[in-house]
Amino acid sequence: MSAIKKTLMQQGMKLMTDPRIMKLMQDERVMKAMMAAMSVPGKAQSFARDQVEALAKAMALATEGEVKDLRRTVRKLEEEVARMRAESPAPAPAKKRGSGNSAG
Repeated sequence: MSAIKKTLMQQGMKLMTDPRIMKLMQDERVMKAMMAAMSVPGKAQSFARDQVEALAKAMALATEGEVKDLRRTVRKLEEEVARMRAESPAPAPAKKRGSGNSAG
């Protein structure tokens, strides 16, 4: 793969030295079109992500971000409970209540 990338870079550098290409690159319209073309993958990815989140919300599903937040919250709460247990003295064992169904 790196050989292909290297070859493409070399060909691109050759093209950039061509006076016709240099003149074309100075055209503002061409530069705007190139910038727009380079931004397409990012826009497509964010659009797809937004659509997935909208679908998840419509189906009442948790998104990946929401699950991460929940896991983080649960971990913090577990740490808090462990800290509270460590700080407090051990409680006395609770007495069991009878079932109240003594037939006699």
